[in-house]
Amino acid sequence: MIIGTAGHIDHGKTTLVRALTGVDTDRLPEEKRRGISIELGYAYLHAPGVSLGFVDVPGHERLLHTMLAGATGIDHALLVVAADDGVMPQTREHLAVVALLGVQEATVAITKIDRIDAATRAARLAEVQADIAALLAPTPLAHSPMLAVSATTGDGIDALRERLLDAARREHAHEDGLAFRLAVDRAFTLSGVGTVVTGTVFSGSVRIGDELGVVPSGHTVRVRGIHAQNQKAESAHAGQRCALALAGVTKDQMHRGDWACAPAIALTTDRIDVRLTLWPDEQKPMRSGTTVHAHLGASDVMASLALLDRDALAPGETALAQLVLKDGVGAWHGDRGVLRDASATRTVAGVRVLDPFAPVRYRRTPERLRTLAAWSIDDRPSRVAALLHNAPLGLDTGRLARALSLANDAALPLPGDAVRVAHTAIARSHLDALEAQIAARLADFHRAAPDEVGPDARRLKRLAGPRTDDALWRHALDALVTRGALVRSGTWLHLPDHAARLDEAEHKLAQKLLPRLADGGFDPPWVRDLAKDCAASEPMVRQTLASLARRGEAFQVVKDLYYPLATVERLAAIARDCLDGPEGLQASSFRDATGLGRKRAIQLLEFFDRVGLTRRVKDAHLLRPDTSLFGARP
Repeated sequence: MIIGTAGHIDHGKTTLVRALTGVDTDRLPEEKRRGISIELGYAYLHAPGVSLGFVDVPGHERLLHTMLAGATGIDHALLVVAADDGVMPQTREHLAVVALLGVQEATVAITKIDRIDAATRAARLAEVQADIAALLAPTPLAHSPMLAVSATTGDGIDALRERLLDAARREHAHEDGLAFRLAVDRAFTLSGVGTVVTGTVFSGSVRIGDELGVVPSGHTVRVRGIHAQNQKAESAHAGQRCALALAGVTKDQMHRGDWACAPAIALTTDRIDVRLTLWPDEQKPMRSGTTVHAHLGASDVMASLALLDRDALAPGETALAQLVLKDGVGAWHGDRGVLRDASATRTVAGVRVLDPFAPVRYRRTPERLRTLAAWSIDDRPSRVAALLHNAPLGLDTGRLARALSLANDAALPLPGDAVRVAHTAIARSHLDALEAQIAARLADFHRAAPDEVGPDARRLKRLAGPRTDDALWRHALDALVTRGALVRSGTWLHLPDHAARLDEAEHKLAQKLLPRLADGGFDPPWVRDLAKDCAASEPMVRQTLASLARRGEAFQVVKDLYYPLATVERLAAIARDCLDGPEGLQASSFRDATGLGRKRAIQLLEFFDRVGLTRRVKDAHLLRPDTSLFGARP
């Protein structure tokens, strides 16, 4: 169990830890000269079957940022209050930090009882205990046991030690199935060992030889040695203080606030959605635009706050919010953090990370707020099921697993109605809706362009599911084709009843029309000329050409002017050859390359825009990079 001290400066935190463990956590010469803690100190107490790790924090108000770096990730708080001083300002702020970080267990040590006259000691202790009880009452730490001790005389020390060991013997649950994460709070070089980092193991386990990622720097390192709870070990796990000897990185490349984690979950973010609680002692409501110090893990970074579900947050209330961070940090779902005001003079709020991949746009829409409500669910399978229910386009399983700090997406507890396609998971109901949307948009396309066989897959995606993952889109199309709800004719897609079947008369006429269209090259005959040449009526020629268009054998460029497929493919190849870098395809260059007049060249380019081979941007036509029409490669 990891125990973090908390309390006002000079209330005896370091002296108490030394009495409990025999270790002086003040290791710096300045700390010994001034008699106060400046940096984090560490001590350990080992007993049969249990091990305690103490993180001793500075009590000075100007060193609260250091206290926060050590307090994150502790299992148990040791709140220290001097009997002669009683509750002081930093007692209150340290308690706020511990409570906002979600610590659920604490022990209160009332120290320096030897300084109270024996005749008035009982009355004074009762007074201090009453003040402490009132302070703890509105927090999750109400009813924490209080023990009166003196580190100087040893009074009460054995009882306090046994109380902490008993607390450690009770099982402290850490979420199963999570990948390794360690919050770095110290980095140094050790002779004969190299770069060493220390910190609290938040989740998972690590073994000698494992490869880790460093966040946010992106370095890759290898674990050369491990000390867990100050003892040499082959591995370390969640709930332990740990020192890792690392290969592949120098001391200057590791900093307080970094994370050492399994490579599969390494992420850096500068925008996170959180559940935010404003400390009840705040005097004013909090509003969007507030600048704060965000303490996440062992890091301290400036951030701007945006409330998502209300205009103002009153003291003691909880709301959904987004933190826009000045610098990238590591943050995963469920992590706790503390916000301090812009001048770093007081603690104002606590946060719990919901989504580390927060969106820039549409962050306050009802759909987004429902998604954040799903992120807020405590039970992991229920949370994932709710997220899928609120994701009509499916979820990126790799990104979701990383946000949840799962070792891989195979560990995601997907519900039974989920469909996995490559790295996307989607609820069956949403996949059914996507397939229905495809059929509906295709029907709209046929009504708007009855003489075209249909769009290619990429153009249909732009019409029916522009934001759909490519693998999921192909899966939906394949499912529709397999069921016969969709038909592929070459590169084109269409509904089954849109495919034209030529009757005997049309078939005979088509045998005459197609060679004449091909012989016309880039300037094929019009319907009226074809009717004369074939001794057929113009309506019959139009009907037959429309049927050929629905079969993908001919294409209507303008009314009564059709081009056969082979000619269109040649013209498309010329259009691609005429592309002039970012300026695109100009009508003049296409005209010159084809030998056509300007009017016909423009008609053909507008046709290419219409069918999805190109798109018009001002006076230029740009080739769509995602089309497979007429020999183009997506």
